[in-house]
Amino acid sequence: MATARWNGTVIAQSDETVVVEGNHYFPLSSVHEGALVKSSTTSVCPWKGTASYYSVVVDGTTNIDAAWYYPEPKEAAKEIRNRVAFWKGVTVED
Repeated sequence: MATARWNGTVIAQSDETVVVEGNHYFPLSSVHEGALVKSSTTSVCPWKGTASYYSVVVDGTTNIDAAWYYPEPKEAAKEIRNRVAFWKGVTVED
């Protein structure tokens, strides 16, 4: 089971992650309630599409743009629809 932690707190767990380019994409349903806050940040990947971001919140502390997802991934990346990946100090163990 893959587990995402930030500041020692588990924010997501799933045995159904999809690994793309070394990143575990967790089903959104596996993320603990209240751990993600939408951000206005976006970026573009040539083959996955436009990514949107979430900030991760644990015990009142915010890690800005520490999670990303593709709301409308391109066909080549359709397996990551409704999934989120982490970075910026969020550790993922499997």
